[in-house]
Amino acid sequence: MVKKPERGTVATDGRGGINDDIGEDKRIELFRTQVVIREAEQRAFDLFLQNLVKGTSHLSLGQEAVAAGFACAMQPGDLSFCTYRGHAHTLARGVPVEQVLGELMGRDNGLMRGKGGSMHLTSEKHGVMGSYAIIGAHMPIACGSAWRAQYKGTKDVSVCFFGDGTTNIGAFHEALNFAVIWKLPVVFVCENNLYMEYTPIGDVTAVEHPAADRASAYGLDKIVVDGQDADAVYRAAQAAYEKARAGDGPSLIECMTYRYSGHSRADPAKYRPEGELEKWKQRDPVNVYRERLKQFGIADDVIAGVEAEVKRIVDDATEACKAAPPPPMELITRDVYADGGWAWRN
Repeated sequence: MVKKPERGTVATDGRGGINDDIGEDKRIELFRTQVVIREAEQRAFDLFLQNLVKGTSHLSLGQEAVAAGFACAMQPGDLSFCTYRGHAHTLARGVPVEQVLGELMGRDNGLMRGKGGSMHLTSEKHGVMGSYAIIGAHMPIACGSAWRAQYKGTKDVSVCFFGDGTTNIGAFHEALNFAVIWKLPVVFVCENNLYMEYTPIGDVTAVEHPAADRASAYGLDKIVVDGQDADAVYRAAQAAYEKARAGDGPSLIECMTYRYSGHSRADPAKYRPEGELEKWKQRDPVNVYRERLKQFGIADDVIAGVEAEVKRIVDDATEACKAAPPPPMELITRDVYADGGWAWRN
């Protein structure tokens, strides 16, 4: 009898051979998604330095496995609720790179024609129900979405991503309590990258794991996942989605990860201890998964082909965005009210 693998480990058949419980096609999808995020985020960084990104931006370099693992386990119709650090989750749901970079650059070919910018990426078509700049504001909204699914008897799951700092505000606890009481099909995902804005989460929190260690207060299991391993994330996501679709209520998952850059492009991250960044880069999620593919016998030319294709897509998207015009001025008064108008009414 084949032993079920522990989360974050490679499954074996008991005789030293590899028993892949995920499958080659899904593994390549997980790898490609991480590479898309890595290349697009790095390009966003470069474009910012060229003064082509409007405003600031919050990058997910180093956190790619979390977005990839949860997105690749989703089904069509499932919904994502993101924070201001939402580029990765938006790309992971299949939004074209050109639309994301265009939005960051304030161009007319952007996802929202340049009106939303980095912190407000939204694509109903792809199940991305907004990136929210207010900390924790989307958690009750995700509950509302899940309540709608429950009421209508649909099987879609709402997935709400948030940072470790969110766990110390009221909306976190209110949303968890509401979700458990109503057994809502919602999955809460804490991306614990060790820092709030500039403050280590451990310095201001009474428990080691700010999300998972509080799960028991709401009758939920403590789930801590290696956020640098897309396989571990994918398996945790699968289990949570299955639970939600079965009507067994929410899950709270804490993914341990690390952002390579500062809180935003305005932050040089000088507050981090010397050597910490280098230590985390030894378990870079893209490198980890590239080696994982080789371990499962996927050829080097296949891996290289994925990376080359993604780089071409990002290069083409960059040039298209540079050539795209800014949005027309009349767009500024469009979609201000529900009826599409802008004039005040008595």
